[in-house]
Amino acid sequence: MRTLLLKSLLQGAATTGAPRPGANALEELGRTLQARAGKLFGRSLAIREVDAGSCNGCELEIHALNNPVYDVERFGLRFVASPRHADVLLITGPVTRNMKVALERTYAATPDPKWVVAVGDCGCGCGVFEGSYAVVGAVDKVIPVDLEIKGCPPRPIDLLKGLIALMEKATAAP
Repeated sequence: MRTLLLKSLLQGAATTGAPRPGANALEELGRTLQARAGKLFGRSLAIREVDAGSCNGCELEIHALNNPVYDVERFGLRFVASPRHADVLLITGPVTRNMKVALERTYAATPDPKWVVAVGDCGCGCGVFEGSYAVVGAVDKVIPVDLEIKGCPPRPIDLLKGLIALMEKATAAP
């Protein structure tokens, strides 16, 4: 036992490095998102994440946005606990029968202007849950969707790219 403990102490931490799609890709995406949100709102972008019945794969990637690797709060992107403080609803998973009313109430509680983003293959089109008796359908069958970010699950970089596309769409709208 002592040998095992000593060996584990001397080896150090068994961690992996941060995913690096490009040298400055994350920094560039973050600054772009910060500029677009600042231009549109004059402040940071507030997001309310709603799990409408997913397998939690997308949630893990969304939560990764707040970890020390991505740390999107430095770019003015923050997650809020109440839909009354949100600008964007980030919805994952197919909408289950149990979550339909809760999702409708969350949408109603979010102040205008608001945007809805369906995240993952399940949120965009039910994915592997298609045809299940417990599923109402994709997010767009329950509330209007402004943007879909596909993937199973989408990477954090893809989520940032999707939010930038949402800001571009919002500033281009009349």
